[in-house]
Amino acid sequence: MKSREQEYKEIFIAEALEYFDALNRLISELEKRPQDDKVLAEIFRMLHNLKANAKAIGYLPISDLSHKLETAFGLIRNKELSFSDEVVGVLFDGIDLLGELINNIDNPKYGDPDPVLLRNLDIIVDSLSDSTIELAKVQKFTTSRNLTLSDLIYIQIKKLDHLMNLVGELIIDRDRILSLSRELDNDELKSVSSHLYRITEELQYSVMDARLVSIGTLFNKFPRVVRDIAAAEKKEINLELSGQDIQIDRNILQIMTDSLLHLVRNAITHGIEKPKDREKAGKPKSGNLTLSARSDRENVVIALTDDGKGIDLHQVRKAAVQQHMVSADVAEDMPDTDIFSFLFEPGFSLAKEVTEFSGRGVGLDVVKNAIDSIGGRINVDSVKGQGTTFTLQLPTSIAVKGALLFEIDSIFYALPLIHTDSVIALDKDELHEVGDVLVADIKGETVTVVYLHELLNVNEPDMRLGDKSRLKGQVQNIIIVSYNNRKLGLIVDKLYRQQDIVVKPLSKPLDSIDLYGGVTLLGTGKVCLVLDVPAITRYFVNRR
Repeated sequence: MKSREQEYKEIFIAEALEYFDALNRLISELEKRPQDDKVLAEIFRMLHNLKANAKAIGYLPISDLSHKLETAFGLIRNKELSFSDEVVGVLFDGIDLLGELINNIDNPKYGDPDPVLLRNLDIIVDSLSDSTIELAKVQKFTTSRNLTLSDLIYIQIKKLDHLMNLVGELIIDRDRILSLSRELDNDELKSVSSHLYRITEELQYSVMDARLVSIGTLFNKFPRVVRDIAAAEKKEINLELSGQDIQIDRNILQIMTDSLLHLVRNAITHGIEKPKDREKAGKPKSGNLTLSARSDRENVVIALTDDGKGIDLHQVRKAAVQQHMVSADVAEDMPDTDIFSFLFEPGFSLAKEVTEFSGRGVGLDVVKNAIDSIGGRINVDSVKGQGTTFTLQLPTSIAVKGALLFEIDSIFYALPLIHTDSVIALDKDELHEVGDVLVADIKGETVTVVYLHELLNVNEPDMRLGDKSRLKGQVQNIIIVSYNNRKLGLIVDKLYRQQDIVVKPLSKPLDSIDLYGGVTLLGTGKVCLVLDVPAITRYFVNRR
């Protein structure tokens, strides 16, 4: 993985070479139209930006040369220096030297900039009283240079999106060919299909790598954002960032930008107390906010932690009942993790008056919807009086997803791994009938268990999800899935394997069926339906 310094250097070089090419073109235009103020302004702007960028990243020779050229063009723009043939020649040589410095950033054998040219530039800049006499002393700096192109190019994201879709189609065909090679038991076909697998996998990761950006490109914008919000709220906030070097798909980061901003704003506005209230609670006047990122297998985990007042679960229970999201008796028996999930329901608020910042949780349904759209997960953990942590688990790619394959009634299904917590086997006697659902004690936690055969194949009026007599066999294979701080156990007929799949949307009118998130094609040629964990979870929440 590239370091942050290496990534910044590559971006600087690519941009600097673009400036170099543009400056050559603009000076040629200026030679034909010396009075064109727009061209002069554009040249001056580019040199000024190049000077600032080079200085910021530590390339002082480029910064100094850009400064000399910027000064010269500033004098020309202010009509203090004429754009004569001698001046044009020196400026062209100066631009050539600029390109030479940019191209030799990583060349340890490259020496100092040409002293003759630097002297020429100094003469142009400093000798304004009698420029004609001084310019006669200029020694021409000439050399022959080959044309070169940058090793870096900019690619539109939509082109990479299209390429990723094509790779997805290729993966589907690859798996089909692998399956056929095993069925036909042909050694030559097996060899070719094995090579195809390796090439396709390398192509997939290469395309995914081309779409990666450092999460620091977003994180580094937050110090200013936090400062402004804290000043408006009259609060003191210490922001700590970590994990800026973690790489993530650019599209996913773009989708999550507004959600992270919303969470940070909520943490400062509603989570962290005012200085006087913090002192009363025995806390330091300044609140602490931590925004971190880390890699977790094939996912990226972003955590936002504050040391504010935390979330009052009693108030959340009370508000959920008052807003008719759950009955009072059910709310009383719900575990804390389920109570937190109400924060993400549309319209939920702890405030008595609805305003732009009406309470902890307002607008969090927007955050949840953004995460759902990319197949991610969000969890919240809070201790009253101590603080709150929001944890976002995001996939590294939208197009290709890791999935767990299983079978129900001889039909193949898949579940995204990002929603899959574990796979267990339970005896039928360990399942308990409670109301119209089954529940089980799993690692000390009461979890609703769903018999998928019944849910997917029986008409709703005849559905008996809480009837153990409908189960087949004594031992049940159960996949534990998690969404929005809620867990469900899904009983399946037969478990298969983990596999990367390319999820395709269902066509109309099938796209209106909430329980399915899409479809993929397996290597055997069979169609595999992808279950939508958020939709299944919402279905059981609404039943309750």
